[in-house]
Amino acid sequence: MTAMVLPLYPECGPARPVEGLYLDHRLHKIGSPQLPFVYGSFVSSLDGRIAIMDSGSAEADVMDGLTNQNDFRLFQELHAQADCLITHGGYLRALAEGRLGNVLQVNATGQAGDLAEWRKENGLAPQPAIAIASGSLDFPIHPSISDHAQPVYIATGGGADPARVQALRERGFRVIFGGEGAMVEGAPLVRALGELGYRCLYLLAGPRMLETMLRDRQLSRLYLTIRHRLLGGEKFHTSIHGPRLGEAGQLTLRTLYQDRGEDRADGQWFAQFDRPQR
Repeated sequence: MTAMVLPLYPECGPARPVEGLYLDHRLHKIGSPQLPFVYGSFVSSLDGRIAIMDSGSAEADVMDGLTNQNDFRLFQELHAQADCLITHGGYLRALAEGRLGNVLQVNATGQAGDLAEWRKENGLAPQPAIAIASGSLDFPIHPSISDHAQPVYIATGGGADPARVQALRERGFRVIFGGEGAMVEGAPLVRALGELGYRCLYLLAGPRMLETMLRDRQLSRLYLTIRHRLLGGEKFHTSIHGPRLGEAGQLTLRTLYQDRGEDRADGQWFAQFDRPQR
């Protein structure tokens, strides 16, 4: 049976299928190399948790039932529209250690062959390029990246260890500098990727990357799944870290859909927020 959602905003309407909901946004057509379209997504509980820290490990985070099949389908649709993914060294380390699953390729799980075909029909490369943001430059490159011939860029700050930068270059990786300090900053990174010809950038990263994109006024759109569940927990992650954002954190609701869930016991909202037009 096809999963359906109810449009709630900007207007209520008849139920429509989950499949195709975000493909209809045609994100790959919005940006340009001069002004790349930057978007991210999170899934959150009603009390704002995106993950609970596992008390048994300092590095293990537990999604605790936040994700489900419908949310994952929409994640895949967002993924499929990007010409470049922005991730970070922490994800590559977690992937290598088996703590997180591989989402570096369209249809990596084998559940979305239609999206691989959609990319082909829409003139996109078989797989998006990957930009890996890292201050330490200490992470492994997952073999699936070379298996799928994905272009790889290592993004770091101007204060990165020169020896590690040189070692990466000797391995054939292109290193780009996104900021003057130790950490990657939003505006220089987006500008550098635009100069490389990329126009649609999807953030497969955590709160730190979202924060720098917001502070630098680079985030174009945020997709947020809000699961109808309270998690609690004393140690947890939220979608944003750091000091107050002020006006940089202002977003405007553009669309809202309700997924009632199976037996209406695991419902969620799918919300889309855009940066306000100035």
